[in-house]
Amino acid sequence: MGRRCLVLTAGMGAGHDAVAGELARRLRAAGHQVLVRDVLTLLPPGTGPALRGFYRCAVRRVPWVYALVHRVFLAPARAGGRRRRPGTGPLAALAERPLRALVDRWRPDVVVSTFHLAGQITGRLRERGALEVPCAVYVTDFAVHRAWPAPGNDLFLCVSEPVARRVRAGTGRPALATGPVVPPAFGRSGPPGPAARLAIARAAGRPVVLLSAGAWGVGPGLLPAARALAGAGCLPVLLCGRDEGLRRRAGRLPGVLALGWAHDLPGLMGAARVLVDNAAGQTAVQALAARLPVVGFRPIAGHGAAGVREMAAEGLTVYAPGLPALLTAVATLAPPGPPRDRLVRAGAALFQEDAAAAVARLAGAPATG
Repeated sequence: MGRRCLVLTAGMGAGHDAVAGELARRLRAAGHQVLVRDVLTLLPPGTGPALRGFYRCAVRRVPWVYALVHRVFLAPARAGGRRRRPGTGPLAALAERPLRALVDRWRPDVVVSTFHLAGQITGRLRERGALEVPCAVYVTDFAVHRAWPAPGNDLFLCVSEPVARRVRAGTGRPALATGPVVPPAFGRSGPPGPAARLAIARAAGRPVVLLSAGAWGVGPGLLPAARALAGAGCLPVLLCGRDEGLRRRAGRLPGVLALGWAHDLPGLMGAARVLVDNAAGQTAVQALAARLPVVGFRPIAGHGAAGVREMAAEGLTVYAPGLPALLTAVATLAPPGPPRDRLVRAGAALFQEDAAAAVARLAGAPATG
């Protein structure tokens, strides 16, 4: 018997929406009803767009501001620290009543959050007994900041076992290392689409190296990195997201292929030898699913920098602190060999369980298969 599943996301970039969309697809394929809702729309009028606009401007234009916000409101407290640090609780409180009204109207059997603010809201309500529906949180980050482990939630689904251990320690609640939530197209080979065919044609035998700027075209040092990779005999393919200005600037660099929003990302990853990543987000885990080695380089401020370093510490990626290290890492990982094989195996081992199946179990759906 199908269950009713409410999936909470947030339009802060594209990563949280991508996870929510894939969870919803899997749940619907299993016969469940799904409603996906952006948690920012539950905040008072104007608050959600203001938060999104501030975040986008900060990470693109004044990253030191976002780094400061992350350090004050989100970063884990240092061991031995005594002073209570501000958090996102007051913001979460603003959405409690609208979420309860949504739950009363739609009557879901389970709520799953793919954004930390949504998990804060459900955790607060569950902790007070004001929400009777079981709630799960899918932790999209490798670096667990203070807003993720909201203790009132019933279950946490995590990208890796080290993340799950930290969440269990911080909440005392069950936390499963299901692995990343990635569309199946990234895990199987298929015919290349137009963008992949263009990259293959332009490469002319050179190794294709993808450089990701995320949905908003954010990335310090991406243009010099692309120029250096071209000079080293690679074909750098810069994924500029929705930033047309970045795409035009990158397109003027000799030997660089600049693309806008990539609709053929699985095909591009199938044609590439390395991904250069700066955020430890969905593009990075999609590359792991596609058996594509990842090099972390010049990460974005705040959670991006923390996540890139955590992925490298888990042995899933290589971290390059500068251009010489980036060129060395690409030269090492692009050809076949043990270093490439080790990263590919480590990334593939993350994918342990279907997170959507865990959500359905929490909702009381009978086991299948």
